[in-house]
Amino acid sequence: MSAAEAAQAATFDANRARGSVALEVSAVHGRTRRMRVFEDGSLRVRFPNCGDGALEAVTVNTAGGIAGGDRFGFAASVGEGAALSVTTAAAEKVYRSLGADACVDVRLDVANGGRLTWVPQETILFDRARLRRSFEADLAADASVLLAEAIVFGRAAMGEVVEQARVIDRWRVRRAGRLIF
Repeated sequence: MSAAEAAQAATFDANRARGSVALEVSAVHGRTRRMRVFEDGSLRVRFPNCGDGALEAVTVNTAGGIAGGDRFGFAASVGEGAALSVTTAAAEKVYRSLGADACVDVRLDVANGGRLTWVPQETILFDRARLRRSFEADLAADASVLLAEAIVFGRAAMGEVVEQARVIDRWRVRRAGRLIF
């Protein structure tokens, strides 16, 4: 690689979006409460509800989408007897990449009696998008979980056609340490 190519690659890498959220929730006197919230980079989490029942977490990508070379991570730990519902503020858009994959890593842990609902809005892939997603969920023996993810190839109403894309979507769901999906 020439010095000019190396400089261009370094500039490209420096302009990539990075973001992570880590949160931990626990049941306190019959209500789910935030125990720890960590945000970094362009990924945020908001908690719009204040009523009874499951705590609602809404993730927001302030970068406005995902492009090649971007890296995002989300981790949630649901304590014993706690209930958490996770969604997104908007559909996530994955734009074309001229090289590197966009990477999204999700890690979920749900303790005994915990409940987790994971229902983000759809992920929209544009032509020549490159997405590598890793999804790991560890559930206690009597935890309950609802996981739903939708991937949309372009927006037909906008006349978008996806002719090429690369998607590597690796899911691992374990219950009491045993791989179930």
